[in-house]
Amino acid sequence: MKTLQSAQLLWRDLNVSPKELHLDTLRCGQSFRWHRASDYWSCVLKGQLCVLRQTPATVEFGVVDVGQENRIRALLRDYFQIDRVSLEACYERWSSLDKNFAKRSKAFEGIRILRQDPWENLVSFICSSNNNIARISQMVQKLCVHYGPPVATLDGVVHHDFPSLTQLAGDGVESKLRNLGFGYRAKYIAKTAKLILEEHPEMQEQWLFQLREIPYAEAKEALIRMPGVGPKVADCVCLMSLDHPEAIPVDTHVWQIAQRDYGFSKKLKTKTLSAKFYDQVGDHFRDLFGEYSGWAHSVLFTADLRSFKDAAKEVANVVAVEDQKIEVKMEQVEEPSEPRKRRKTVIKKETFVEEVQA
Repeated sequence: MKTLQSAQLLWRDLNVSPKELHLDTLRCGQSFRWHRASDYWSCVLKGQLCVLRQTPATVEFGVVDVGQENRIRALLRDYFQIDRVSLEACYERWSSLDKNFAKRSKAFEGIRILRQDPWENLVSFICSSNNNIARISQMVQKLCVHYGPPVATLDGVVHHDFPSLTQLAGDGVESKLRNLGFGYRAKYIAKTAKLILEEHPEMQEQWLFQLREIPYAEAKEALIRMPGVGPKVADCVCLMSLDHPEAIPVDTHVWQIAQRDYGFSKKLKTKTLSAKFYDQVGDHFRDLFGEYSGWAHSVLFTADLRSFKDAAKEVANVVAVEDQKIEVKMEQVEEPSEPRKRRKTVIKKETFVEEVQA
């Protein structure tokens, strides 16, 4: 196991603008293994320690062995799907389709969908049931510490790789995870590992990669067969590791967004998210945003997270200033030949003034 100091790292340009990738992507509930230091992020991907830092113009990655530079660059560009999706073009299209997206995405440029290892992604989101990001991260860290191989120490922090399927299918895993505080999720993790091992003994976790090659609905159905995997977890895995960008995970955040910003509260007599409304919310976003709709939904999800509240306030302030400019401009123009009146639509303390035909 290597022991490193961040001062030893040589920094290389990933050649990606902040509009295409911002490292806030790593704290919006997709992956739970990135360690955040004062000025860099670090994680083990495919047995390789990866270290990243944000600059005003780009994202840089750190290397010690320059012979590994090209391998790490290729690994990261695939992980962030940099060469697969032009995010800036997507933001422009989504903003033209949806005023709410245009407003809320102002402070959240560069939020990408990760292309993760499907096995890690599946186990991580089994841990997400009735949980929050901080606690999921703690559970995933425990999995790595107790079952994953150590790879490197950076500034005194030991970094482990994610445990393999065989490591989590072993005897005594469930009881140990329960002792570590996983609760009922311990059973689901152990049973899922054993089920895949029994049904795909030769491929093991590599079987999950095949789900990238089949239609989204079939991949989702295959995942729901796993213990502890419902529609939301299956959609997370489809979106974040299986190349199905139309998957829309609907959790409480997304359900609240649908009710607050997209009119779903008018259809309800209850605030409970049923299977029927789960599908309707997903279909609504797919119809609204079209291609890569799961990516657009993830930006809205990020903008709604409590940990991003300062950026959200910044957006609200910008919108308020823009609204004041619009109102002043409307006061200065001559009255139209046909009488008009103003209609106010209030959405959660933010007022939008529309001019409509009388």
